[in-house]
Amino acid sequence: MDWGSDLWDQHDVIERHTQSGLDLLERYVKFVKDRAEVEQNYAKQLRNLSKKYSRRGVKEDQDTKLINQQPFQDVLNELNNYAAHREQLSEIMTVNICVELSRNLQELRQERKNHLCEVKKAQQNLESSFKLLETSKKRFEKEWREAEKANQQTERVQQEVSATKADVEKAKQHAHFRVHLADECKNEYASQLQKYNQEQNNLYHSEIPSVYKKLQEMEERCIRLLADGYVQFSETEKNMLPNINKCLDAIISTGRNINEKQVHTLTHTHTSDVLAPPSLEDLSRLPPDQRSRRLQEKINDIQKELQRETEKSEALMKMKGVYEQNSQLGDPSSLYSEYITVVSDPSVSPSDNIYECEFDDDFDVDVPIGQCTALYDFDGSSEGAVSMQVGEQLSLMQEDQGDGWVRVQRANGDVGYVPASYIQIM
Repeated sequence: MDWGSDLWDQHDVIERHTQSGLDLLERYVKFVKDRAEVEQNYAKQLRNLSKKYSRRGVKEDQDTKLINQQPFQDVLNELNNYAAHREQLSEIMTVNICVELSRNLQELRQERKNHLCEVKKAQQNLESSFKLLETSKKRFEKEWREAEKANQQTERVQQEVSATKADVEKAKQHAHFRVHLADECKNEYASQLQKYNQEQNNLYHSEIPSVYKKLQEMEERCIRLLADGYVQFSETEKNMLPNINKCLDAIISTGRNINEKQVHTLTHTHTSDVLAPPSLEDLSRLPPDQRSRRLQEKINDIQKELQRETEKSEALMKMKGVYEQNSQLGDPSSLYSEYITVVSDPSVSPSDNIYECEFDDDFDVDVPIGQCTALYDFDGSSEGAVSMQVGEQLSLMQEDQGDGWVRVQRANGDVGYVPASYIQIM
């Protein structure tokens, strides 16, 4: 169906139909936003769950631990990684689908508005032309009646016996003037009628069909954007499944590698176990402030664990010295075989911070380096982020460092990170 030729007289229908299409696209954008929020909340709940059941730092585990405790901790670590992938899925849905479709939706709304304005303007021009036609028609009718009266008056004067030759001549001149004026109005009316007919023909056979064809093409693009949005929505999660499956496979592998014959064995905690690298968590999705805070927390946990093991090792070494001086108390080698001395090197003391790291140096810049404008609303509910409204003027504090985030400051003084794709630098 061609809207230009088949629906040239269905303006109201086309206007409602195109508005309905844009409303549907807007509903889908809101749906994806809510879907992304579901993922974000799900990831948050998973993190809280993992934290709740983690036994790190539990007093009863400081001296001894069951062999099957560590696998469960590995499961919780993988659950954290799983949550990270769900957060990443939420962010990709927001940036790649919501932001892009919102931008296209805004452009389509403006395009529709422009096209409808073209039709309205063309109709207004035709209405103005029709008013001129009506005015010229009324003037012609008036002048024609006046000319008829003048001719009738001339005939009466000619028939009067008392009328002089001058009276007759005057009446004829007046009638001639009226007839001439009526002819001019007639020609003007005819010209205006011809002009109106041409404009009317051009409106309904050229201008309106052309605009309706553009509206039809716009509606087709809107439908295609919606269809691509459906595909992208599924592909986004589908592409994330391999990473999610890796976490699940790691949990399966942890369970299958447990030897039930050894779960009842009570063993001491080796320092080498403490120093073993924990399961890596993908923090690249987080804003720099939140990422540095999370890394610092991990470093602090390792330092505390290292301190505890160092103290136990020192105590064990003292006990070993006592055993060596008095062999009746026990065999010194039995103590040494259970632990690895982590302070055997005199150059390393417990107070040395071998994980010393400063993150704050990256965030000392408080002077704006530019200005920017918010292209979309952003809910800065996560740690380190800041909320903003579309159209809001912001101070740019730090440019994108390659992680997709920029640091900005609002007019009220709030400072935090927002997605780089959400702002336009002026």
